Amino acid sequence: MKGADSLGKQRYFLEIAYEGTQYHGWQRQPNGITVQEVLEGALSKLLGETVVVTGQGRTDTGVHATHSYCHLDLEIPLPETLLFRLNLLLPQDIYVYRIFPVPAEAHARFSALSRTYEYHLHTRKDPFLYGRSTYVFYPLSLPLMEEAAEIIRQHEDFASFSRSHTQVKTTICHITEARWEQHDHRLIFTITANRFLRNMVRAVVGTLLEVGKGRRAAGSIHELLALKSRSAAGMSAPGFGLYLTEVKYPDWVFSLALNE
Repeated sequence: MKGADSLGKQRYFLEIAYEGTQYHGWQRQPNGITVQEVLEGALSKLLGETVVVTGQGRTDTGVHATHSYCHLDLEIPLPETLLFRLNLLLPQDIYVYRIFPVPAEAHARFSALSRTYEYHLHTRKDPFLYGRSTYVFYPLSLPLMEEAAEIIRQHEDFASFSRSHTQVKTTICHITEARWEQHDHRLIFTITANRFLRNMVRAVVGTLLEVGKGRRAAGSIHELLALKSRSAAGMSAPGFGLYLTEVKYPDWVFSLALNE
């Protein structure tokens, strides 16, 4: 696998984080500011050319990312001060951890093996979590929500948790982790899969909350998924409680960075 192409360009990955409150998600939109747009604008200004980045996938409005990736192709060699100058130029709610070369075949979206999201809730009013976690003021049964999460792991077709009228080739996702943790007055739902549908995690959380409130039986998740209808599931949880926390790639993606 080679890093640079015949035109003298090198593919790079950017490992990034962003607090998504001010953005209409990751992917560039015609009627709202996005993380991609801001990042491309800063890179274009620094490099003196139009820069387009490709992300690992889209995130909804208000969703955050503690670790995400995108890629771009740049003329080599890369300016040594680019990372420092880029972070100076970017707003406080976007940060680039590192920029590193990858093989030309590496793709931020299609080379990813899995993604992990966390959904954060709190059950006691907490001003320090405002806008970054969803406040749930009613009693929840954590054992029932754990039972429902385990049922979700047993399925593969998640059409019932996908935003309606989206054009996707398949609604099949392979979930390897779906679990709840409690830390004092905070609840964290962690879910890992090879891919996610639009709005899927928020729809899953909203449905699990219905189970936790006693409005839906945990075992009803089987029937809900069999219906393959978004209307069968619960309302989507708010975007500001959702975090993309990890994207995993095969080792070869990092081979050039290890050799630096």
